Amino acid sequence: MEFFNFHTHQFTNQPDILELVNQYPNEFDASIPFYSIGIHPWYIVEDRIDADLRIIEEKLQTKNCLAIGECGLDKRIEIPLEQQIIVFEKQLILAEKHKKPVVIHCVAAFQEVIEIKKKLKISVPMIIHGFSKNSQLANQLLAAGFYISFGKYLLKNPELKTVFQQIPNNRFLLETDTIEEGIQQVYNLAAEYKNITIKELQEIISSNFERIFRG
Repeated sequence: MEFFNFHTHQFTNQPDILELVNQYPNEFDASIPFYSIGIHPWYIVEDRIDADLRIIEEKLQTKNCLAIGECGLDKRIEIPLEQQIIVFEKQLILAEKHKKPVVIHCVAAFQEVIEIKKKLKISVPMIIHGFSKNSQLANQLLAAGFYISFGKYLLKNPELKTVFQQIPNNRFLLETDTIEEGIQQVYNLAAEYKNITIKELQEIISSNFERIFRG
């Protein structure tokens, strides 16, 4: 593995990239080699929750399923936060049971996510994907034991440079999410911001991958 794409919705099947492809229980594609699977807060359907959770638990027991998610909380959607929390907590309990890391979608609900991690005493790695906020919030998340993944906003928002530079090397991952740019472009910018070579960055990410996914 030369490159690890922590979170993507597009499987590109390149030999030098390990892609953690986001999957949904009701649209599962068995041809994707490595994936995460979860109920995204946007796609919570009341009468499908239990069926989705059964599919997720079944997949979590396979070696190709590296993580649960993306799942989490989003205060900018119509689905009531109380319902989102119930679905999120059920997935965290599955993650803990099967010892799988969690890919987290979080919009305007970081304090709630931090509290839930604490309340449920979650010990598996929890990774906030697509981080776009300030150093103060990043430090809060790091102190609470989260990992942070960067991608789309790192490329699009130069103000994230100083936030990213301050993240300890053993606590971040890189991703493309839904953008058209490849993971190599994200690595190039990340290496430039950290003032290290691509090879050094690859070693950092490989080490973080081992810790999170092979723990």
